[in-house]
Amino acid sequence: MSDLNRGIMKFEGADSAAALTASAIVILGSIAVLILWALKSAYVF
Repeated sequence: MSDLNRGIMKFEGADSAAALTASAIVILGSIAVLILWALKSAYVF
């Protein structure tokens, strides 16, 4: 069993490249949205 197949990702294929890529895109995208929202709220563009 892979270490990535433990914790909250307890499904088969949790350590596949597609699953890791999708989760990375979701996480990095949400961080980018929060940064842009914070900048838009703090400064008038």
